[in-house]
Amino acid sequence: MAMNVKPVPTLDDRINDIRLRTAEIVNEHILPNEARLWPNREGTELSEHDRRAAHELREEVKERVYKAGLWAPHLPKEYGGMGLDFLAHAYMNEVLAYAIGAAKLFGVVAPNSGNQRILLKYGTEEQKRRWLVPLVEGTMESGFSMTEPHNPGSDPRSLDTTAVRDGDHWVINGHKWFTSNGIDADFFIVMCRVKDDSGDYGRSGQMAQIIVPTSTRGVNVVRGIGIWGRPVSDHCEVIYEDVRVPLENILGAVGDGHRAAQDRLGAGRIYHCMNSVGQMWRAFDLMVERAATRTVHGGPLKDKQFVQGFIADSYQDIQAARLMTIHAAERIDRDDLDARTDISAIKIFVPAAYERVVDRAIQVWGAAGITNELPLAGMYQGARTLRLADGPDEVHKILIAKNVLHRYESGEGWDFGN
Repeated sequence: MAMNVKPVPTLDDRINDIRLRTAEIVNEHILPNEARLWPNREGTELSEHDRRAAHELREEVKERVYKAGLWAPHLPKEYGGMGLDFLAHAYMNEVLAYAIGAAKLFGVVAPNSGNQRILLKYGTEEQKRRWLVPLVEGTMESGFSMTEPHNPGSDPRSLDTTAVRDGDHWVINGHKWFTSNGIDADFFIVMCRVKDDSGDYGRSGQMAQIIVPTSTRGVNVVRGIGIWGRPVSDHCEVIYEDVRVPLENILGAVGDGHRAAQDRLGAGRIYHCMNSVGQMWRAFDLMVERAATRTVHGGPLKDKQFVQGFIADSYQDIQAARLMTIHAAERIDRDDLDARTDISAIKIFVPAAYERVVDRAIQVWGAAGITNELPLAGMYQGARTLRLADGPDEVHKILIAKNVLHRYESGEGWDFGN
C-alpha cells in the first residue's frame, strides 16, 4: 500500500513540499516496482537480461529524482545536492526509508554519504577535487575503516592501527574488520593512531583519518565477512601492511580523527533512527493491512484482541520513537550540546522499538512474514544490527547516566521541557 504522507502543520512549506514530492516518487515509481528494481534481494541468480533491466529501471527512477530536484539531500548545491539543513534531511529520510532501496535512488548511499560529509568538512580543496567529486558523480566508491577485531569497537581509545610518518609519507599498519563497502571501494577512510615526532600535523599519538586508495600496495582485503547466515557481505576484513600514502592524504589534523568520527556517527545516528521510523511505518501498514484482510478461525484477524494489542503497542512505539528522534534532530540543528544525551537515548530506544514493531508484523503475517516476499525479515535483521552499530546500547546508557548525574552534581535538575 502507498505511504500516507500529508503536510505536517508545524513544518514550514519548504519541508512539507520536499516530503510530499519525495512520497510521490516513492509511491508511484518505487513501491510498485520493488521486485523489479532489486530482483537479487531474494538471493536468486540473475540473468544478464534481468540485471540490465533492473539497472535501466533504477536509472529511470534516478532521472525522475534529478528532475524533481530531490537528488543528494545531504550535499550542498555546489556539489550537485539539495543543500538541505539537518532537520529537513531528517524529515525527508523517514519518507525515503519506507521503500526498499529508495535512499539509493535519491543519491544517499552509505558509507559514501557519510564519507562525503567528512570530506566536505575536513577535506582540502585538492582532496575534494580528487575524492569527493568522483564520489558525487558516481565514478568512485568508498569505505570507512575503523573497527578492529581485537579491540572493542565501543572504545575508540583502544584502536591501535598506526600511521608512522616516514619522510613525505604515512606508513600504515593495522588490522580492521567491518570495513564498510570493502569489496567495491576505490578508497578507504582509515582511522589511525599517528606517530609523528615533528608535530607538523598535530600532537603525536592522537587519532587521525587518512585517505587510503584500495589499490595501494599492502592493502589486503581478506574477505567479506558473512553476517546473519549469509556466506559473505560487503563488510570486509582488511589488513594494512606497510601501506604508504602521501602526507597530504590526512583529513584535517592529527587529533581530528575522533571528532570526525563522532561528527559522522552523531549525524548517522539521527538518520538511522529516522530511517527506522520510516521502516516501522511500512511494517505497521503491512501488519494492519494483513489484520484487516486475513480471516482465521471464523473471523478477521483485526477482531482478535491479541492483534488489536499489537496494533496499539506498535502505534505507541512508532509515535514515541519518531517524536524522540525529531526532538534530538531539532537540538542538533541548533547546536545544543545537550543533544548528545538525546542522541544516546534514541540510539537505545528506537532500534528496540523498531525490533518490536517488526516482530509484531511478522507474527501477524505468520510464515509469510519471514519469507523474502516481504521486507519484514530484512527489517528484523537490520533492527537487531542497529543495537550494535554506532555503539552498543550499554555504552549509550552509561553516557546518559553520566550526563544526567553531572547535571545534578552541579546543583541543578534535568530540564525535560527543553
